[in-house]
Amino acid sequence: MDNPAQVVAPYAALLSRPSAEVVADLESFAALLEKWNRVQNLVSRETGSEVWIRHIADSLQLLPLLRETDRMLLDLGSGGGFPAIPIAIACKGARQVILVESNSKKASFLRTVSRETGLGLRVENERAEDLADALPPVDVVTSRALAPLPLLLSLAAPFFGPATRGLFHKGREHVDEVAESSAVWHYDVVHHPSVTDASGILLEISNLRLK
Repeated sequence: MDNPAQVVAPYAALLSRPSAEVVADLESFAALLEKWNRVQNLVSRETGSEVWIRHIADSLQLLPLLRETDRMLLDLGSGGGFPAIPIAIACKGARQVILVESNSKKASFLRTVSRETGLGLRVENERAEDLADALPPVDVVTSRALAPLPLLLSLAAPFFGPATRGLFHKGREHVDEVAESSAVWHYDVVHHPSVTDASGILLEISNLRLK
């Protein structure tokens, strides 16, 4: 399923505009990613040819977990733009997406994508810790391959309000990470199997608070 239209098709009913427009923007994003990845370490070289499944489809699987009321999304450690940019493209015009990336060169890439695809993204070239007092609580916090769950929850917690949820991509180590983080944090968690990785999981976390 590396055909762009096939990657988008399962989510057609969840898109903010026609699928063809979403596919076109995703193709523009993929082309920019390939171009910049030649000189920047945005995604590993081994997965560059698999970008549609390993990265774009992996990101889009968050769409069914978003609610109608989720209007502001915050992505921590955005790197090459996953999962934030595919989600922003799919929801263009319907949700605000804020990307946090401390690496200046990667932040420049994210701004370039935003400009060339007309996404209007807010890209914060800061560490998440330095933004804790600068942003209000958001509806959803996302992150993919940023940090182990105990640290990730510490980074995400300042942006949580009473109704905020975290949607975090995790791998086979998620059981240990949940156990470790539960020693420090109270939260509710729902495990959603990944549709792109048999050993992967999506953790939906709510009611986050320190013990």
